Amino acid sequence: MAQKQPTGKCFSNLSVQTNFIWPSFHLYCMRSLVSEKVPRSPAGMEVRMNRTFLWLLQIAIVALGLSSGLVAQAPPPVKLSGTINDYNPFDHGQYEMRGAWSLKVKGDSNNADFSAALNMEHSDLWMVSHAITDTTLRDPHTHHITMNGAQVTFDPTYVENNCPTAHYGVPTTTGFAVVGMASITGDGGFAPFAPNGELSPLTVCVTGGSQVRFSNITLVLGSPASKHFGTQPINGVVRSVKPKR
Repeated sequence: MAQKQPTGKCFSNLSVQTNFIWPSFHLYCMRSLVSEKVPRSPAGMEVRMNRTFLWLLQIAIVALGLSSGLVAQAPPPVKLSGTINDYNPFDHGQYEMRGAWSLKVKGDSNNADFSAALNMEHSDLWMVSHAITDTTLRDPHTHHITMNGAQVTFDPTYVENNCPTAHYGVPTTTGFAVVGMASITGDGGFAPFAPNGELSPLTVCVTGGSQVRFSNITLVLGSPASKHFGTQPINGVVRSVKPKR
């Protein structure tokens, strides 16, 4: 989005473009740093600076201020967190999936780190449908999901076409997507579906609406993790965004 234009006599047609979550940095008019006159020469003649040179010098000074501002006031890392509560498909055991997740978007680098810690066990419906009353047979287990250096996209077209919440009864399309390869453990070791630590494709979508910009999260896993979790979206909620926008 275009930011405020600098005011004053230095420039009147300069804008700064940024599409990050926090498009905030400042540009200062530097004209006061430059004088149009220098002291008189020993002969008493007043020497005036060439106005063309002065104009070019002003451009250089403002450009330096802009580059410094971008470095000094780059968007800070953003940390989002929340919980996941969902079920995997019935033919995959219909496990309840409960746990916490965390996502750190690294400033304006377009990279992010994601992690989630889930505990899973067979749902009541699965137990009843299999006539199992022994609760020790729910097969409780845990998974830790980690994805580092994943690609972040804020492209609304990509979000609308690739994020499941865009097609829910109440669609949410304002947000971003994080795409990469995830490592997934099982009870602290290699998961049965990844006996050698194989990575699985993971798409994380964080979306929201007019009242809460980031409210929903979905996880969609590819093979080999999808053999256990399924290919349907795993749903959760955003509980915290720091720093607050």
